Amino acid sequence: MNFEVSKEAAEWYKSEMDLEQGDYVQYYIQLYGGIPTAHPNYSLGMSVGKEGSIGEKAEVEGITFYFNEENSWFLKEFDMKVIVENEEFGFVFLEK
Repeated sequence: MNFEVSKEAAEWYKSEMDLEQGDYVQYYIQLYGGIPTAHPNYSLGMSVGKEGSIGEKAEVEGITFYFNEENSWFLKEFDMKVIVENEEFGFVFLEK
């Protein structure tokens, strides 16, 4: 499993969410709705702050982006990269 956040995506998050160095962005799993993913019937949500123990993380531009241990199964079969295209963030999933 590989979890990456591009520099451009980190800068987008910092600008759009008023993040500062040392902040955390947690991705969590939801049933239906939200941000589409490679897993049918699941989507991603995100929140600012650190909750629980970190399972998978990427530190970029002073921000820690992560999945907690409970949700890190989401990346077991896929590599995931957070990117920015046309001034909008998005996710790329690559099957292993």
